[in-house]
Amino acid sequence: MSAVVHVLLSFFLCIALANTDIFDNVLVDMSYDHYAEKRVDQLPAFLAMPFNCLVNVGYIIVGVYWLTRRMKDPVAAYAKDVFALMAITYGPIQWTRLATLRRAPSVLDQWFTLPIFAWVPVWCRAITHGWSARYAVTVEVCSVASYALALLHERGFELALGAHISVAVLQAAAAQRNFGDQVSLRYFIHAALSCAGFVLLKLLDHELAKFWLFQNLTGHFWSKVCDILQFHYSFCFLTHLTQIAHKRTS
Repeated sequence: MSAVVHVLLSFFLCIALANTDIFDNVLVDMSYDHYAEKRVDQLPAFLAMPFNCLVNVGYIIVGVYWLTRRMKDPVAAYAKDVFALMAITYGPIQWTRLATLRRAPSVLDQWFTLPIFAWVPVWCRAITHGWSARYAVTVEVCSVASYALALLHERGFELALGAHISVAVLQAAAAQRNFGDQVSLRYFIHAALSCAGFVLLKLLDHELAKFWLFQNLTGHFWSKVCDILQFHYSFCFLTHLTQIAHKRTS
């Protein structure tokens, strides 16, 4: 229940702020031209780009799968449940953005990415140094607040996201060095490759659409597939490290 409260409080706070005029000057794309997948006019708005829309179900599936997995340690269970609930809420946000092309969902799509990446260092530190509620709150508050960079510069979000990804990878690598084995290393590599695919395929969406292979299942679609895999392999990596750390300390 505490994980639900944690995620929903942040979720509704961000929704409330995104629906004010605070972010009116943030650079977000609110046009189908931003995506390489062609709109299907015969379909309703929530399926206007069917592949880019339906792929968001993957976030919910991964989130529900990991939410139902049981962990004996209550701290690890809390960390896992928060991460799973983040995945479950993130899919509908992206789908709403595509269905409405409104500013608020577009802002939320960007904004929610940051605390999701920030949760990886929080979980990693819980594995390596033990749980600290103060550290978790500090990291998440700073992460949410970092979206203010989007107000200061048109590429502020990209700067914040790049910093979040870098910190997440570095903290995961440090946790791997301290507690990892060959299994966790494999998960780490898969998560890192999925993260690279998530970034690169999204950036190359229109360029890849020049090739027939990416004209229906576009770069943006495969970027989301990589993002979903990134979630899954991050869960695999972090839960496996948690089990190793628990065995060493018990």
